[in-house]
Amino acid sequence: MSADAAAVLGFVALFGLILLRVPVGMAMGLVGVTGYGAIVGAGPALKMVGQTSMRTVTDYTFGVIPMFLLMGAFVSASGMSRELFRAANSFVGHWRGGLGLATIAACAGFAAISGSSVATAATFATVAYPEMRRYEYPQSFAAGVIAAGGTLGAIFPPSTVLAVYGLITQQDIGKLFIAGILPGMLAVSMYMLTIAAIGLVRPGFLPAGPRSDLSERLKSLRDVWAALALFAFVIGGLYGGLFTPTEAGGVGACGAFLISVARGRLNAAGVRAALLLATRTAAAVFTVLIGALLFGYFLTVTQTPQRVTEFLTGLGVGRYGVLALIMLMYLALGCLMDAMAMIILTVPIVFPVVTALGFDPIWFGIIIVMTVELGLIHPPAGMNVFVIKTAVKDISFATIFKGVLPFIATDILRLVILIAFPAIALTLPSLM
Repeated sequence: MSADAAAVLGFVALFGLILLRVPVGMAMGLVGVTGYGAIVGAGPALKMVGQTSMRTVTDYTFGVIPMFLLMGAFVSASGMSRELFRAANSFVGHWRGGLGLATIAACAGFAAISGSSVATAATFATVAYPEMRRYEYPQSFAAGVIAAGGTLGAIFPPSTVLAVYGLITQQDIGKLFIAGILPGMLAVSMYMLTIAAIGLVRPGFLPAGPRSDLSERLKSLRDVWAALALFAFVIGGLYGGLFTPTEAGGVGACGAFLISVARGRLNAAGVRAALLLATRTAAAVFTVLIGALLFGYFLTVTQTPQRVTEFLTGLGVGRYGVLALIMLMYLALGCLMDAMAMIILTVPIVFPVVTALGFDPIWFGIIIVMTVELGLIHPPAGMNVFVIKTAVKDISFATIFKGVLPFIATDILRLVILIAFPAIALTLPSLM
C-alpha cells in the first residue's frame, strides 16, 4: 500500500471511529499505531507506544497541564465564581441587560483562573442562568450569553488549549499566555457591546435590575480580591520572567489552595473532590495527547504534513485564502469534537502550512484557538451548547442557538479584526 493510500485510509478510519463514539484519544492512538505498524512494522509500532506514553507523562514541560487544571479545580470548589458574578452584578446589574454584562465579566474573571471553556460554561449555567431567569430575561438570551462567555476560557491565560498548542508546536507557552490577554479583553468588550446593542435595538427585550449602593459594591470587591490577586501574581510572574509556565501552574495551584483554605471555603471533602476532578481531567487530556502523538508518527511516515503544505500553498488563493480554508475546516470540526481534540489532531498538519506562508506562530495560535471556540457554539452541534443543555433541563437546543447567533456574528467580526491587526496579539509578547 502506498503512503498516500495509507494516509487516506487512516483518516477515514479515524473519523469512522469517532462517529461510532470511540473516545478521540483512543481512536487516534489505535489508527496511529495500526498505520505505523503497517508501514514500518509491528515491533517498532508497539515499542513506540511505550516510549511515547512514558515520555509524555514524565516530561517536565507537560506538567503545566495538570498544574493549571488543579488550580482551576480549587478555584471552582471554593465558590469564587459566585463571588465574581455578584461583584460584576453590583456594578452593572442596574443597566439594561446588566445581568448579561455581569455574566460576561464574571466569565472572563473565572476563565482567567480556570483556563477551561467547558468548566466556565457549566459553572455559570448554574450560577448566572437562574438569576437572569428570576429577573425575567428571555431564555435564549440567558443561555446565549453563558455559551459565549464560556468561550473566554480558551483565550485568557492560563488556557489549557493554548498550553497544548505550545507543546505541540514547541512555542513559548508563556508568550502564548500573554498574547491571549489583549484579544481576550477585545472579546469581552465586543460581547458587552453586543449586549448593549441588543438592549438599544429592542428596549423591552432586556430588563434592568436594582441598583446596588456604594457599601454593597465595596463589599463585593472585598470578596473578589483573592481571585484578582491570584491572577495578577501568576500572570505577572510569567510576564516578568520570575517562573516558567510549569512553575506558574504549581504556584497558582498552591495559591488557590491556600487562599481557599484560609477563607474557610475548602474543607477536606472539597480538597478531595478538587483533586479527583483535576486528576480525571488531566488523565483525559493526556489520553488525547498521547493518542495524537501516536497518530502524528503515522502522519510523519506518510509525509502527510508535507503533502498538505504543497497542496494548499499550490492552490493559488493566496496566504489569506489558505488561512480562510483552515478556519472553515475548524468550524466544521467543531460539530464533531471538542477544542482540545481539534487542536491536537489538526495542528501537526496545518502548522507547517502556516509557517511556510510566513504567518507568526504565536499570532496563529490565538487565531486558531478563537476559531476553535467559535466552532463550539455554532450550530448544529456546539459543545458549549450541549454543556448548557445538560445543566439547564427546561430549555431546547434551538432556543440556545437562537441566543448564541448575535455572539457568533461578533466572534466572526473579532477574527477579522485580529487578522487585520496582528499587533493586538503580538504587542505584549514582544515586550517580554
